[in-house]
Amino acid sequence: MRTDSSPGIEPTVSASTVSARFGTLPAREHLPAGSGDAPVLDVVIPVYNEEKDLGECVRRLHHHLVRTFPYPFRITVADNASNDSTPKVAHELATELPEATYFRLEQKGRGRALRTVWSASDAPVLAYMDVDLSTDLNALLPLVAPLISGHSDLAIGSRLARASRVVRGTKREFISRTYNLILRGSLQARFSDAQCGFKAIRRDVAQVLLPLVEDTGWFFDTEMLVLAERAGLRIHEVPVDWVDDPNSTVHIVKTATDDLKGVWRVGRALATGSLPLDRLARPFGDDPRDRELTDVPKGLARQLLGFCVVGALSTLLFLLLYSGFRTFSGAQLANAAALFVSAIANTAANRRLTFGVRGRDKAVRHQAQGIVVFGIGWALTSGSLAALDTASGNAAHSTELIVLIAANLAATILRFLLFRAWVFNDQRSDQRSDQGSDQRSGQRSGQRHETDSGTQR
Repeated sequence: MRTDSSPGIEPTVSASTVSARFGTLPAREHLPAGSGDAPVLDVVIPVYNEEKDLGECVRRLHHHLVRTFPYPFRITVADNASNDSTPKVAHELATELPEATYFRLEQKGRGRALRTVWSASDAPVLAYMDVDLSTDLNALLPLVAPLISGHSDLAIGSRLARASRVVRGTKREFISRTYNLILRGSLQARFSDAQCGFKAIRRDVAQVLLPLVEDTGWFFDTEMLVLAERAGLRIHEVPVDWVDDPNSTVHIVKTATDDLKGVWRVGRALATGSLPLDRLARPFGDDPRDRELTDVPKGLARQLLGFCVVGALSTLLFLLLYSGFRTFSGAQLANAAALFVSAIANTAANRRLTFGVRGRDKAVRHQAQGIVVFGIGWALTSGSLAALDTASGNAAHSTELIVLIAANLAATILRFLLFRAWVFNDQRSDQRSDQGSDQRSGQRSGQRHETDSGTQR
């Protein structure tokens, strides 16, 4: 089956091969229009003791969806063990509105409610919003549209986007921005707003992602987004109009403490590799990164970025070592020693970070080839120093450094070309060999299938 919609471009990895390696999620497809009476969207409203606001919230949401949403929908009230008259109000709403349902949990926790209801829902798009309806409902259709179209895997409302219009107090604004800065600094999160109570996810994605999310409270959102982002899923952000609810029952200090504990737990799990994100990584057969075009080296941009970062750090290390060695030796000896040490570190870093080579296999050979590359760089820099000495005699130390920086830049460009074309070229060859084996295996499987079909006929 072909998963590529662009004519003339064949995927190098079949959808079945990707699914076997990374999971069972299908390629994203636009949900069919006119899909009958089955709900396309299930909006979950988690509540705890919300007898005053629940009725107005659900009726207002229902009215909005009836007027604006072109697909069948469902509104599910997820009750987190309320001990007031919330169950009574919810039952009345379910009787009054045919699209409203009620689900009761005997334990508290917003994350627990969302996981439970989303896991049991039959709607292909799952969403949730807070009962106070702080987010303007006009953002609901833009939130779920990318999921319906197949463009994205998750969607979130963002109060921190430039186009958002937000009204809230200074304390909450400070806490929100600080929390998201912590996420960016500690978990390398790229989404802008983790805690806005306005999110949606495709059901096929939720079925694989939710079992990996441990938190059952307010950190549930953050953990889900971090894991989704690390797994390579696409998160769509929608600027929202948002008005703070002054009567919110959220305990800020306790919530912040629990969130920080969650950040530590998830960060430690990511650092130790204990999270099985390979279930999700690159799950879709239509990922353009799985295609290989003629004369376009795969991963070149990423390798260039990694090489530049490693190169900058290596140059800094070289200059520090050279300055240290220069205090008790001549320029040529200091240059050779500093270049040798930094070259070993540079080869090791590029081996793992730039070209993705893991383990000890061929490590000695790679370092030996790196020494050869070092020799070429040493010849360039030493020749530059010799030329400087011939031209100006006893040059100043600052002049030596300037000449060495220029020579190292030239050596760096040459080093990348040699690394890519010679030292680590076997890694790309192995990848192409694996892809060819996968394709041949798929072809043999298809031939056996045709043979079996012919035998049956």
